[in-house]
Amino acid sequence: MTSSTAPQGAGHGVIALLPERCTSCMVCARECPDWCIHIDAHQEVEPAAATGGRPRTRNVLDRFAIDWALCMYCGICVDVCPYDALVWSPGRAPAEGRAPGLVHEQQRLAGNSPEHAGR
Repeated sequence: MTSSTAPQGAGHGVIALLPERCTSCMVCARECPDWCIHIDAHQEVEPAAATGGRPRTRNVLDRFAIDWALCMYCGICVDVCPYDALVWSPGRAPAEGRAPGLVHEQQRLAGNSPEHAGR
């Protein structure tokens, strides 16, 4: 058994973020029964793709954090994400000596993902 795989019967593992898929739609944060997901984003206007077209506005993810002190690992956020930006990843639940260490920001959550391991 390696540290990147969950032992047999260990449950789901941990929730990982695939930031390139996240559109900051906020569905996960709204549906979370514990309100443990924190998202900050801003909008940017992209120029029209074709002459005579309209510019488009898109959300840009500034901050995505999960407070593991509040999370009950129900997986609702993973299930409701329309872009599959949240996934179950093998691993163990985070443990910290102090409560502030249980708030994992975007970079650390992305590091939980098997797709981003070793980056």
